[in-house]
Amino acid sequence: MAEGENDPLTLFKNFYSTCLLIFSAICIHGLMLTNQTGLSKDGNSYGTIFLFWAAIIWLAMIEGGQASHVGLAPVSQELYKETHPVSYKIAEHCNKGANLDRYLLGRQFGVIFVVFCVNLSGGPIGTATLWNMPEWVIQVFFKTGFSMILFTCMVGQLNTQVNASICMLDFINNYFSLFTYWGCIFVEFTGFVHFSYAISMIVHNLAGQQMEQKEPAKEGFDLLFFWTRVLFSFGILSFSLIITIAALFEGKTTMWDSVPKVISVILFFGLMSVVGMLEGMQIAFFGVAKLTEEERGNNKWALSTCDILYNRRNGLNLPGFMIGRQLTVVTCFFVVARVTTQNVGDDEKNVMGISDGLQGFLNLGFQGALITTILASISWQLVAGAFPVAFLSTPVTYVLLRICLFLEGTGICNGAWVLAAIHKSIAGFQRDEVYIGTAEERRSRGMKDNSKREIDMPALSGFSGVNLPGFSNAPKSLRDLAESDPAVKEYMNDVAKDMSKGSSSGKDSSSGGGISAPPASAPPASYGGGDDDEVEA
Repeated sequence: MAEGENDPLTLFKNFYSTCLLIFSAICIHGLMLTNQTGLSKDGNSYGTIFLFWAAIIWLAMIEGGQASHVGLAPVSQELYKETHPVSYKIAEHCNKGANLDRYLLGRQFGVIFVVFCVNLSGGPIGTATLWNMPEWVIQVFFKTGFSMILFTCMVGQLNTQVNASICMLDFINNYFSLFTYWGCIFVEFTGFVHFSYAISMIVHNLAGQQMEQKEPAKEGFDLLFFWTRVLFSFGILSFSLIITIAALFEGKTTMWDSVPKVISVILFFGLMSVVGMLEGMQIAFFGVAKLTEEERGNNKWALSTCDILYNRRNGLNLPGFMIGRQLTVVTCFFVVARVTTQNVGDDEKNVMGISDGLQGFLNLGFQGALITTILASISWQLVAGAFPVAFLSTPVTYVLLRICLFLEGTGICNGAWVLAAIHKSIAGFQRDEVYIGTAEERRSRGMKDNSKREIDMPALSGFSGVNLPGFSNAPKSLRDLAESDPAVKEYMNDVAKDMSKGSSSGKDSSSGGGISAPPASAPPASYGGGDDDEVEA
């Protein structure tokens, strides 16, 4: 659903989706108050509700914050230093070196960790019933976790993504956002998911690609500390996998009793693969969108997938996929949480004979969050980024795309748009253009936005400190060529130098009678060579 749509079908989807959301919220809180969820079953219902809402609100900020931080990265933070001081503080650190990548890595683990907390606090136990509801309602909304999936998607993810995508500055201009940003940076610093960096290196080597270096190469202690965390992450990941598989074969997880142990193991790896495919697909879809039809190859599955994404519904299938994908991924997360969370009572033997303290921690299920982050999320994203066309050239991608579009078409998550509109009205969010103008307006003023080609080059009047009259109005293709081809740029620099010498000779000859040439009214423009360099007029 696009902003402003009010056709009867869309309004109906908004209505029924909002009704489902309200019903799901009532059921979830009813279960927590009657001590029928994973965390409240021990009697602390109010503490469970507090943790549930803390996790949901934090999840909402993490999801919305990602849209804001990534979207504002190309824009100079100086433009909103006065109007949005907290947003400026975040951007000042986020836009340096590889800090955005660090944030995204920590954020990925944070999202999955928080979703597991939501499932732990609000997920119903196997025998849950409520207010004499019919059995079919219990089966649909409780047993399958449907109510939890709807609530988490609409309240904790999609509604803040909607607002943060167009009101980036207002959304993160608060100290809760600042705390969340530094929390993600801290998670990355701990090294729990550092093995992802090793996977990235392997993938780039297999693809014959050189990794982009945003910071100087690590040396000495920094290099040692980095690889120590990589090994630590690998050790924790290996232990988590071993203990989880052992618990599945011993039947000591929160998996439904009716599911055989072998099927549980197969389901675990199957769902991890589905999550991985969906995580990789979003990367591949955005990557392939920049390729020409010839570059996309001739594989029938890849061509069919691209046709659906880019040529139908005026391009709305791509954002439609993102909505359906979100619903599918969250569904898989909740099932994976049930599969990986261990359930060992006080009078039972611990998995693999581990200590009671460690067993109590594993019963919380956070090892599943680590496994999912590294093996079912980041790894697949890296592969899809290195081989986007190959990722599309499978029938699995095509089938999953169709499923996601079907889910989006049902309008089952349209309640997120209603929540987003209410949130936007209460918070007084305004579009970013109100504060910093559009990208075109920023470029016309020579402000940093998107790329050097579109910012610095049109604002310059020449190379090597020499004016080249009219170059700022040169055809875009010439400016593109001057930036992308070093030989062309070198040639133009030589021409500029020759012009400078010729101009100097003319001045010397005209000043033979001792009359010096008048100084220029303004110094020539100079080019510093980077996005962060100021253009001197």
